[in-house]
Amino acid sequence: MRGGSNPSSAMVNGDRCIVRTGKHAGKSGIVRDRHTSATGQVTITVEQADGTKFKTLARNVSTQIDVASRNG
Repeated sequence: MRGGSNPSSAMVNGDRCIVRTGKHAGKSGIVRDRHTSATGQVTITVEQADGTKFKTLARNVSTQIDVASRNG
């Protein structure tokens, strides 16, 4: 199941996403790195359109549907 609000476990590098909660709420970009820590927390690096990168917890993020790929 791709698009919509993927669970964090289904999120992969290259997915477009938007941060829904937390310190970076409202920011969006592309998932560049997904990592599961020793404690089980899933973190991701998000790269914004201007090249700025930030790390956040995957549970705070939803993926966005890519309209171009959906239309074939």
